Formats: sequence, structure tokens, C-alpha cells
Amino acid sequence: MGQLHLASREANTAPRSIGAMTLSTKCRDGRTGIDRFRTSGASKVAFPRRKDAVEAIVLNTSGGLTGGDRFEASASAGPDSHLILTTQAAERAYRSTSGAACVSTRLSVAMGAVLHWLPQELIMFDGGCLNRRLDVDVTDGAEAVLVEPVVFGRRAMGETRISGSFRDRITLRHDGRPIYWDRINLTGSISASLDRPAIAGGMTALASALYFGPRAEALLPIVRQLLPKTGGASLVAPDLLTIRLLAADSYLLRQWLVPVLERLTETTLPKSWRL
Repeated sequence: MGQLHLASREANTAPRSIGAMTLSTKCRDGRTGIDRFRTSGASKVAFPRRKDAVEAIVLNTSGGLTGGDRFEASASAGPDSHLILTTQAAERAYRSTSGAACVSTRLSVAMGAVLHWLPQELIMFDGGCLNRRLDVDVTDGAEAVLVEPVVFGRRAMGETRISGSFRDRITLRHDGRPIYWDRINLTGSISASLDRPAIAGGMTALASALYFGPRAEALLPIVRQLLPKTGGASLVAPDLLTIRLLAADSYLLRQWLVPVLERLTETTLPKSWRL
């Protein structure tokens, strides 16, 4: 009886997903190539053919995030190289009954290098619990475009009011000195928090974007013209442009966000964004 009870308890225990990725690029004879690459667990990467950069499409083969999942990623653009990171599809944070899922990403951009961090949106389901952090290190002469889109609930499925926990942290360091900190902490009734005028005014989709590089000041008026009334852009430093965009749903978020990202990156977005 003891063995049967143990087997039943183990069968009812939800499996945990763990994934890790390490990727770096280098420039050789004027072209960017992969320097180091390794994945493990539920993290996989596809590399579409591209002449002007290394494009990496990150996949979570577990199909989403739930309590206890752990994913870590580290990517580095070496001197004079160009690295583009995106995801195959929108990530999903499902209802959790066993703590938080944790996602940690660390990026670095060397002198003369360009890095684009362009994940598709994260969708928070009712009852989802996620702790996420993005740490970025840039050096003089580097250029970086970063975006983190988030959608709360599934409007098409009638899930317009959600509760849960979403803790998000973005940190950007320039030559080791912190120049940008952003924190979002939504717990309990997320929808009630988003309804507050000083937070989101009832909007359910948001994106935070950053541009670091020599074009920051010139991009400011261009980006402001592209944004709706629910978006804003600020020049935090001569080389750092910050953007926040709110929208009623994921469709409208993309409608406004894609032209902005194309101006920041000076190219069309990866094909996975247009599928």
C-alpha cells in the first residue's frame, strides 16, 4: 500500500521545465558568425540564414511557463558583430498552483557591436505567476534595441479580468554603471491595478522599449510621431531613448509597436513576427 500511495503522489506532481541557452557572436572578415553556442533542457534555438547578422529564434519546447519552471539565457555580441534575438511565438504564462516561474536573461554588447532583443509578447493567463528579469551590459560604441511586450488576459477567449503575480525587472548598465532601472510589480487583481488611471487606464497590453546608441537623440522626434496618445518616449541620456506603449489589446499593440521597432533597428522585423 505504501508503494502504491507513493506512486500516486508522484503521478500527480506537475513536472517542471528547465531550460538554458548560451550564445555569443564574433566578426570575421567583415561577417558575423557564431562564436559559442549551447542549449539544454527545454530551450532550443533555430538559426535562419541571414547575411547581415546572426538571427537566433529561441524556442521553449515545453509550450509555456508555469509554477516552478526555470529558464536562463545568456547572449553576447562580440566586437563589431550583429546579433538578433527573437522568439518563435508569443510566450504564455499559465495558471500556477506551485509558486512562480522564473525567467532570467543576460545580454552584453561589445564595442562596435549591434544587438537586437526582440521577443514576441508574453501573455499572462489568469492565475499566472511569473518573475522575470533582463540584465543588459553595453560598452562605448555599442548599439542595442530592446523590447519587452506583455499582454494581460486573453480577450478573444473572454478572459478580460485576471489575477496573479507579474514581477518584472529591466536593468541596463553602461560600462558597468547602471543607467536604467525599470520595475513592474503587479500582484493580486492585476486587472484592477491596470484599471487605475495612473497605471494603465484600463489598457491590457504594454511594451517597454529601449534604444542605446548614437542615434538616440535623432530618433526621439521620429518615435514620438509614430506613437499614439497612450505611448511616450523620453531621452534619458544623449545615447539612451526609452519608450512605453499601452494598448487595449495585442493587435493594437503590434500595430503601433512594429513601425517603432523598424525605425529603431533600421530593418524589417524577423519573419517570426509576421507569421
